[in-house]
Amino acid sequence: MKFSELKLNPVLVKALEQQQLIEPTQIQEKCIPLIHEGKDVVGQSGTGSGKTLAFGLPLLEKIQPRAGIQALIITPTRELCVQVATVLQDFAKPMHLNVVQVYGGVSLEPQAQGLRRSEIVVGTPGRILDHLNRRNMDFTPLKYLVLDEADKMFEMGFQEDVEEIMRYLPKTRQTLLFSATISEPVYQVMQRHLRQPVTIKTNIYVDKSLLHQGYYNVPIRDKFSLLAHLIKHKTTGLSIVFCATRDEVSIVAYNLKKNGIDAMAIHGGLTQNRRLNALEALKNQNISVLVATDVAARGLDIKNVTHVYNYDVPKTSEEYIHRIGRTARAGAEGDAVTLLADRDHDNFRRVLHDRTLKIEELEIPSFEKVMFVRRSDEQEERSHGRGFGHSGPRNGGHGGGGFRSSAPRSGGGYRSRSLDRTSGYQGRSEGGGSSESRSERGSGGYGSSSSSGRRPSNPRGGYSGRR
Repeated sequence: MKFSELKLNPVLVKALEQQQLIEPTQIQEKCIPLIHEGKDVVGQSGTGSGKTLAFGLPLLEKIQPRAGIQALIITPTRELCVQVATVLQDFAKPMHLNVVQVYGGVSLEPQAQGLRRSEIVVGTPGRILDHLNRRNMDFTPLKYLVLDEADKMFEMGFQEDVEEIMRYLPKTRQTLLFSATISEPVYQVMQRHLRQPVTIKTNIYVDKSLLHQGYYNVPIRDKFSLLAHLIKHKTTGLSIVFCATRDEVSIVAYNLKKNGIDAMAIHGGLTQNRRLNALEALKNQNISVLVATDVAARGLDIKNVTHVYNYDVPKTSEEYIHRIGRTARAGAEGDAVTLLADRDHDNFRRVLHDRTLKIEELEIPSFEKVMFVRRSDEQEERSHGRGFGHSGPRNGGHGGGGFRSSAPRSGGGYRSRSLDRTSGYQGRSEGGGSSESRSERGSGGYGSSSSSGRRPSNPRGGYSGRR
């Protein structure tokens, strides 16, 4: 099927052709006709499936120029807000429509000015409420509401904020919800706020025949050294390294750079400019590695990723699948590699509950043991007088080296706790974000994985949980 067969406005079809988009993805093909009909829709699909155009194209056809705010799209993170708004702007311009993006960490006033002349608002929950409290938004003409990446949004603690935003919206509207999984909070919102929704579920947009999945059983002291070796000697293109907490993201990115690897961190505690700079650097291939939490990377469609590294194992098979779906796209091969230490076995066993996953144990190569410092770029800046001071490293051990340092408490509210008697590290971070950065609290791994020395039973042949 082609976009021209979906009865789209010829102006939009031409704009699609200019971007060499001729055939819709599965989620687009199924959702666009239903949205045309005015139905409430629940779309369940993964990153890279084309959700933005699935809801964006039919909404752009329905919205009238210079008739006030008619569509509100709520996203969990600033990066996804920017990405969705950027995609929509490309198609809104030939339709003479304006899109404004509202997120925290930047001035309110330019956004308020944009709200006065826009028909479509893309925003994060906290900043939307900021503007509502300042009466910068008038939702009287609103007809369409989209909740994007709803499961992650509610996992981050935004369900109450979303419910509060809905109180400002007209009761008669079309509501669209997109989510990788249908969690209990998502189901509750569906029950309360959607009218006889039609659910569309599609497969993650990844060719599993081209995706090689493997794991290494590695002592925790060697985990970082092995990661650095694999990136330097086994990775030919762009890669994403997933960590469980903000602290670990910053520390791993810092140590990769200290070992000569072009890496940048992205998590909710960084400034908006730093987060966007990291994404732009990866897209422009100015760096080769993005180190991220699941929350920060959720929904971001980053092209040409050849390797995904799970430095920390996600809690569920759904989150694992969402991670690995970022590679092996568009006919290209990709690798998904998990680094499995003692503390990760419980999480890995839960991942393997999905019997369709074929993850083979890989033979550990010979690799150089490198220094691993429990330090981050933020601490480095503070130690050079650009912050609030620092505490130096102490002898200890986690990862590939032999140093640990406890992150300082700063006047900005940032706090980390980096030592744990049993597992070697327990990540925790608070503060440091804007009003919408409510949490990336333990989004996988440390607090939940086993550190008692118990060995999980073998859930499938090939994984013994051995150490």
